[in-house]
Amino acid sequence: MPSLPSVDDLRLVQAVTRTGAVGTAARELRISQPSASQRLARLERACGAKLFERDTRGARPTPAGAELSRRADHILGHLEEVYGATRAAATGRQLVVGTFSSLAPILFPILDADLPDLDIQQQVDHGQFLVERVAEGTMDAAFIAIAEQMSLPRGTIARRVGHDELVLFVPPGARPPGRGRQPLKDRPIAYSTYDRGSEDIHARLVALGAIPRRGVTLSTTVAMARRRAHLALIPRSALATELRPGEHLIAAPFRYRLTLSVVTTPTPPKPLLRHLPQLRTTLNLS
Repeated sequence: MPSLPSVDDLRLVQAVTRTGAVGTAARELRISQPSASQRLARLERACGAKLFERDTRGARPTPAGAELSRRADHILGHLEEVYGATRAAATGRQLVVGTFSSLAPILFPILDADLPDLDIQQQVDHGQFLVERVAEGTMDAAFIAIAEQMSLPRGTIARRVGHDELVLFVPPGARPPGRGRQPLKDRPIAYSTYDRGSEDIHARLVALGAIPRRGVTLSTTVAMARRRAHLALIPRSALATELRPGEHLIAAPFRYRLTLSVVTTPTPPKPLLRHLPQLRTTLNLS
């Protein structure tokens, strides 16, 4: 059975990925370059895969190296939280809550304001990894939008927070949709969703004549629309509390429903569970 990677090994993988050079990573970690190279070779043997493509331009992670680097971020992130989480657990007032990057700037300020007596440790990651953390017991709750599109790990359950829907965001200066079968003909339309329906949404926009421009997060998509005075297709919750003067939302040219869920163990944190109806209202979910 291959040995497990050490903390130093994982930090080396992180450093090489970040700096793009074994020598630079070695200096950052205060080890010699030959020692760093030997560690990487040992890791490659243990993994049975090449981790980095190395040449005179530096070191670039292979798909296997990129995956190991991502796992290193995840594992070392856990370790960095150990002491703080242990101290907070002694008071019985801490909750570890995770969500995806698009929802984080919307969800966490609401929880922080509405649950001031709780120390909420905020975590951001992709939905499937958040759910894994709930299953392994290192996260109390994960707010995700793909619970109905995945198989949940054993020991976790999903509770529906509410249904969301796509709407058109209209910033000042943006023309409303036209009429007919292609009401968005030849118009750039920024769009974003927080479930796995991006390809479907893209195809529907194309069918309506639009030139779809996908935003990497909800806030990015809104910013794209504001900057160019174009329409954007977004979930209603994205601007539930942040519409500016002159901005408004109108019905989307097609119906698309999303579901926000919270994933917990079978014994969820009671303060959070009691707050779900208020959260549903604040986010304007149905």
